[in-house]
Amino acid sequence: MATVTSVTAKPKAVAVPRHDLTANPERDVTIQHNQKAQLQCNYQQLIRIITMEYIDTHAHLYEEDFLQDQAQVMDRLVQAGVSKVLMPNLDVRTIEPMLELEARYPAICRAMIGIHPCHIQKDFRQQLYQMETWLSKHRFIAMGEIGMDLYRDTHYQAQQEEALEIQVSWAKQYKLPVALHIRQAFPETLRLLKKHQDGTLQGVVHCFSGTLAEAQQIIELGLYLGIGGIVTFKNAGLAALLAEIDLQHLVLETDSPYLAPVPYRGKRNEPAYLPYIAAAIADIQQVAVEQVGAVTTANAKHIFGIE
Repeated sequence: MATVTSVTAKPKAVAVPRHDLTANPERDVTIQHNQKAQLQCNYQQLIRIITMEYIDTHAHLYEEDFLQDQAQVMDRLVQAGVSKVLMPNLDVRTIEPMLELEARYPAICRAMIGIHPCHIQKDFRQQLYQMETWLSKHRFIAMGEIGMDLYRDTHYQAQQEEALEIQVSWAKQYKLPVALHIRQAFPETLRLLKKHQDGTLQGVVHCFSGTLAEAQQIIELGLYLGIGGIVTFKNAGLAALLAEIDLQHLVLETDSPYLAPVPYRGKRNEPAYLPYIAAAIADIQQVAVEQVGAVTTANAKHIFGIE
């Protein structure tokens, strides 16, 4: 067999054009200017994200839904720019877990006191007695969640009215705002609120989804509208209403773990989703989301006495 000698051929030189930036100083200056402008743009966006502040005026973070990942939920809400979470109470059963969470995260979580209207039953006076005891020994940020709900059952309507009247009286006595739950009971609740409004009653009608006429009556009473995840639902009807309502009358809420906004609809809600609600309002009102965040946060601080 003939021996074949392998010879590696020397490759031909290929002429590569030189791109010497010093040969075109004008282009060099343009590139540097564009890079600087991009860096400034990114920096401004970063500053806006970092300095954005939201307040979730209504979230049940003490509920069992959050027991498995409460620390992670808190981390996510901080990353989303949520500085405060206001927690409405439900009944005597929820007071201790709510206060435990407030003690664990005192810079973020603030507790309310009150009986949710759906928890008003025959023993409501006994529950109210315990609420009054707590009012005398702990500083709560509001009376809530209080109100009337006749959606499924009117059996305890008289008891709901009595409980609401007592709790509104306490709110005025202790100089606390109210977090109101109103469902299928607007005329009844409005009548009671008008009776007690002497210019000192402040608060929020939480999870508002009523009519424009109802919204105007609430505003005339000196109260605010709490807007949550429902605003992101296509057929909710809130878009047309909010197009007519000034931001000065709104606050943000999630009502966690309920009513998650799109794109999390149907899943557990949490305060970190508050920016989706702000973005929906910004889109409806054709303003910057930063403006929604700034105005609603200022409103919440005013109502609840947050510094």
